[in-house]
Amino acid sequence: MLLYQFVLPLLSATVLTVTQYCSGAYAASFTNPLKPSDGSDPFIAYTGGYYYLTTTTWTDIQITRATTLEGLKTGEVKTVWSDTTASRCCNVWAPEIHYFDGTWYLYYTAGSNENLDLQRPHVLRGGPTPWDPYTYAGQLSDVWGIDGTVLRFPERNYFVWSCMTSVGQSLCIAVLDTPTTISGATHTLSEPTEPWEQDGTPVQEGAAAMYHGGKTYIAFSASYCWTPSYQLGLLTWNGGDPLDRGSWVKTGPHFSSANGNYGTGHNGFFLSPDESEIWNVYHATANSEGACDGSRYTMAQVVNWNADGTPDFGISPPFSTVLEGPSGE
Repeated sequence: MLLYQFVLPLLSATVLTVTQYCSGAYAASFTNPLKPSDGSDPFIAYTGGYYYLTTTTWTDIQITRATTLEGLKTGEVKTVWSDTTASRCCNVWAPEIHYFDGTWYLYYTAGSNENLDLQRPHVLRGGPTPWDPYTYAGQLSDVWGIDGTVLRFPERNYFVWSCMTSVGQSLCIAVLDTPTTISGATHTLSEPTEPWEQDGTPVQEGAAAMYHGGKTYIAFSASYCWTPSYQLGLLTWNGGDPLDRGSWVKTGPHFSSANGNYGTGHNGFFLSPDESEIWNVYHATANSEGACDGSRYTMAQVVNWNADGTPDFGISPPFSTVLEGPSGE
C-alpha cells in the first residue's frame, strides 16, 4: 500500500495537513479571475517555487505555471496531453495533479466525441515536477465516472469520483492500491438527497480533499451546473472506515453564488508557499442562469476557520476586489 505522506518537502501541494497560523510573511496582491475563459474545474498545486494551474479545455490537458497567483494570468502554458485513442480522445475534463513517491500523476476524465455516457476516469504518469512529460498509465473504472480525485489517510489512499446511483449523480470511493489502479469493491460515499443538491437534477461531483487540525474533509459540488445553485457541500470524516458512508457527515451549502459570480463550484485546495494557509480555487460564471461551458472562469481565495475549527469559505468577491496573495509569495 502507498504510505500517507504528511510532509512533502517542496512538494506539499497535494497534502493539506498543516494547521493554519497567523503569518507575517509578505504576500503579493492579486485580483480574480486568474483565468477568464476555459477556467472550469480548476486545480492548483504549488511546488518548487511555481503555482501549476490546470483546468478543463475540453480537447487536451494544459498546465499554466507562474511564481505568483497574479502571474498565472500571463503565465507559461504547456499542453501536456492530447490523445487520438477513440475511447478517450475527447470531452477531456477535470484534470488534477497529485504527487506520490517522487512522481506526479495527472487524473482526468475523458471519453468519445459522440456519447457522454462513455466518460471514464483516467490517469497519466509524469515525472519529478508537474512540468515533466506524461505518459498514459490507465483507466480507473470500467463504468461511467467523472471528476476523480485522491483522498489520503495514514493507512492507505483512496480514489473518489462522481458516479451514478439510483438517487442520481453521487460520490463513489475505492482503495487506490497504486497511483494508477484501484482495488476491491466500489462503495457509494454520498448521494444527493438534500434540496440544495437537487436543483436542475440531483448532483454530487468535483470532490476535493482537505486536511486541517486533525480533521479530514471532502468538498464537493452540488446541483446541476446549468443552474445558479451549483455550490459547495462538505463531507467531514468522523473517524470510521473511510469506505463507509456512515463515517462521513454531510453539511451544506457552504459556498454559493455571490457578487455576480454564479455556480461557484468544482473546487480544489492548495497550500500557500510557506504552508501556513489553505486556499480554495474554484470556477464561476457571469451567466446568472449558471453554465457548464467554457465561459466559466477561475477564481481563488483563502480558507478561513471558525472558532469551532470548521472551515469558513467566505463568499466569492467581485472582480474589482484586490486580495492579499498566499503567504510566502
